[in-house]
Amino acid sequence: MIQRTDRDIDQELVLRAQAGDKRAFELLVVKYQRRVARLLSRLIRDQSEIEDVSQESFIKAYRALPSFRGESAFYTWLYRIAINTAKNHLATLGRRPQLASLYEDEDEEGESLDAAAQIPDYHTPETELSNRQIVSTVNAVVDELPSELRTAITLREMDGLSYEDIAAVMNCPIGTVRSRIFRAREAIANKLRPLLDVVGKDKRW
Repeated sequence: MIQRTDRDIDQELVLRAQAGDKRAFELLVVKYQRRVARLLSRLIRDQSEIEDVSQESFIKAYRALPSFRGESAFYTWLYRIAINTAKNHLATLGRRPQLASLYEDEDEEGESLDAAAQIPDYHTPETELSNRQIVSTVNAVVDELPSELRTAITLREMDGLSYEDIAAVMNCPIGTVRSRIFRAREAIANKLRPLLDVVGKDKRW
């Protein structure tokens, strides 16, 4: 017996929704509303705005559903709609995306930044302070990145998307995704090196 993948299940629900089954689309909303809200929280700080943009994203997805052909996974298509909706929302308000902390409410399916694994677990006042500085520095650097780099590194490190999925979400070649993630990680690493050197000197054996 062939086991159906998550994408197969989504595609079946999409086909049913396209045929007029509203319950099928409701199931997709229930499945992805938390993940969409988590994605939007990387770009928008205000919770009420996140809820509004999330709702608007699903409405847009429902209206555009007849044009969905399944060439990409449903969730990557949905993520792209959500990101574009958030950008339009912020542009209307004259604001730029504000990335929430990379260490808050991490997706259980996501990854953590490589830098986090480099923080030694030495419980002294000095290293505790250094660790907080590292986390703060990472968040500050990512928050200052250009929107394209910030979105790419967030989708990769926080939501655990593959390079192929990120390319679909951001509507760009995989090579561009790799370049953006490399540049984002390089910017983070450049800022972290001095702090990591300090932590290394304060090791207690």
